[in-house]
Amino acid sequence: MIKENNMMKSVELFAGAGGLAMGVSLAGFDTLAVLEWDKWACDTMRENRDRGYPIVRDWPIWEGDVRAFDWSAVPEDIDLLAGGPPCQPFSMGGKHKAFGDKRDMFPTSVGVVRALKPKAFIFENVKGLTRSSFANYYQYILLQLEFPEVVRRDGEMWPDHLKRLQEEKTSGALHLSGLTYNVIPTLVNAADYGVPQKRERVFMVGFRADLGVEWSFPRPTHSFDSLLRDQWVTGNYWGRHGIAVGKRPVVPSRLVNRVRRLSSELFPIDESPWRTVRDALQDVPDPRLPESQIYRNHRFQDGAKAYPGHTGSPMDLPAKTLKAGDHGVPGGENMMVRDDGTVRYFSVRESARLQTFPDGYMFHGSWTETMRQLGNAVPVTLGRRVAASVAERLAETQVSRLMSERVRKRA
Repeated sequence: MIKENNMMKSVELFAGAGGLAMGVSLAGFDTLAVLEWDKWACDTMRENRDRGYPIVRDWPIWEGDVRAFDWSAVPEDIDLLAGGPPCQPFSMGGKHKAFGDKRDMFPTSVGVVRALKPKAFIFENVKGLTRSSFANYYQYILLQLEFPEVVRRDGEMWPDHLKRLQEEKTSGALHLSGLTYNVIPTLVNAADYGVPQKRERVFMVGFRADLGVEWSFPRPTHSFDSLLRDQWVTGNYWGRHGIAVGKRPVVPSRLVNRVRRLSSELFPIDESPWRTVRDALQDVPDPRLPESQIYRNHRFQDGAKAYPGHTGSPMDLPAKTLKAGDHGVPGGENMMVRDDGTVRYFSVRESARLQTFPDGYMFHGSWTETMRQLGNAVPVTLGRRVAASVAERLAETQVSRLMSERVRKRA
């Protein structure tokens, strides 16, 4: 049963542990369906929903293959379709098979766009999708999203379908009558939006062409230069964290010239400083201490070791990209380097902080399983920022249309 209210309506595909879906909900959308096939991720969302956690307590969670979902239960013309199709076909650590990988769910995503005709969509994936080796397939994905009604024929190979899509774009015929979208692909670093993690991802945001929406990706709110100034020019960063002058590190040699330039520039930097591991975890005790037990999902995981190419995240920079991996947790990306130079694994709660999940949100499963969920997640803060920008443009478009209708009726 679909709820009736005046909120904008959204549907979430490939929800994982719920990071993007939470961001979309926080941006003001009413979620009509949350789809995910992985049992553990569904257990995480269900556990939080069933205990009444805000934001997710009304989510209609459906566990299963997106291709088996009955879309007749969801009305056409919803406001937003969002999701992160599985990234393994395109990730640096994957097998790089793209269309030849059975986990490639972009064709399915396009099918849902075709079925629901949402006013807008947000799809997120790994930076690897933009590599030169995937250039043609990346263009293929974007053109399918632009022209979802140009369907691949039985037995047609994707390069042939790509050629037809290219011809469609050149002709411009569908832009006059069919279902088309204006698609804006953008490669972003989550650290530039207040996430304490250097996580590069590609976002494909589309608006239905008949709406006439003009949109660009939100401007960054945080920057590396601002962090460098905060650390090495004003020293405010070290003061905030109670690190005495005599115990502060020296400027890394590779950054000396950049810091010198920042020191000589008098104008302010508009963006806030990148958030670091220390910023994100400053009030979280070491998981080996008794007081750490007030935090859920905050247990010590033994076995962390550093070696070349497997060195962990420094405390005073955003964390390296948390990764899920095909075979357990790739520890180099999931370790912190402590002030004394030793390393240890991030706990689940610390990793959730780095992905900007709220502390009250619980994760279900073993350490390896929950870290996999987190490695696959969209940071909540980033998802909210993108979804809020989309909501703002949709709302402005709706108001503009209502005003135009009133003017016409008065005329």
